[in-house]
Order: sequence, then C-alpha cells, then structure tokens
Amino acid sequence: MPRDLRTITADDILPLDQYESIRRDKKQEAILRKKLTRVSIGPNATAMFETWDSMWLQIQEMLRIEKGGAEQLADELAAYDPMVPKGHELTITLLFEVEDPVRRDAFLRTIGGVEDHVWLQIGDDRIAARAEGDVVRTRESDNKASAVHFLHFDFPLEAISAWKSGEGQAMLLIDHPNYGHAALINAEARAYLARECF
Repeated sequence: MPRDLRTITADDILPLDQYESIRRDKKQEAILRKKLTRVSIGPNATAMFETWDSMWLQIQEMLRIEKGGAEQLADELAAYDPMVPKGHELTITLLFEVEDPVRRDAFLRTIGGVEDHVWLQIGDDRIAARAEGDVVRTRESDNKASAVHFLHFDFPLEAISAWKSGEGQAMLLIDHPNYGHAALINAEARAYLARECF
C-alpha cells in the first residue's frame, strides 16, 4: 500500500476474501487511530482527521457492504481518494450529531453555511476550511446544513513548519453565529498527523 504516494488506486484495494482475513486487525487499528484523530467541537460537532489509512479502510468497508465490484470501486475511489491528505493539507470529516431526529432537523436549519465558518488555528495563524467540491452542503431552499461535511485545510509552507515543530497552540474552530466552539488539538495528535499527512 503506497501511502507515501498520497493517493489510493485500484491496485491498493484488496479482494474481499483477502480483506476479510485482515479486517479484524484493520478495525482495531482504526479504533486506536481515532483516539488521535477524533476531536469534539462543542456539544454537537465531531471532527475526524482523515489519513490514507482511514480512507483506504472506508473504501474497503463500502465494497464489503455493497459488493458492487469494479463499477462500485471506481465510484468509491472518486469519492474518498480526494480526502487523502496530499502532503500540504489536513482533511476532516465534520459530523453534526443530535440524537433526536426532530431536534437534529431543527438544529441543522440554524447552521446553514457552517462550512464557511470552520478554521484551523496554529498560533496566531488561521487556515480557512475548503469544502470538498462533490455536493452542496447547505440547501439553498431552506438554508439547512448537511449533517456531514468533508473539508480541506490548505497549509502554506510556514504553517506546515509550525505544525511539525509543535510551536503555538493548534485548534479547530467553528465561528458560525449559531454555533461557536473551539477544540484544542493535543501534542500527540499533532505529531501523528504531521507524520501521516505532511
């Protein structure tokens, strides 16, 4: 699996029988990885930093569930490979979670455009999120936000250096008028993401 190439190709995907033989170990690795890559931002938002491994596992799991063969594989690669950090960025899947469906619907209607209010801060520098261009994440008809957002943070070289050095605090921020919260990214997570993503 050529993780250093920062892309997932069809050659990286295992046949289902081979995947089944290592699935338990890969799922265990994912649980350990989430301890470093999962960040709660306030009461209703969770960000998961993505890596080559997390996106590879997502593709393998989708193929395992749907068994769509080569045609499905092409769709999964198109959907998930763009979320593999390409060496100059971090990527997150941002989830807004409210258990009750009625309350969740009401909440999502209050945070339209939230994808334009997400930032990574390193010291005094802020990097704006860039939404993955696959679909519209806020409905124009009623300003309802999606519960799931795929976001990129494009790092200038000095920000990569700052992230790797550990200087300054690293935070994920949401500054939407109806949902303003921040979360620190700890040193262990920061070091892991530096190794995996830059």
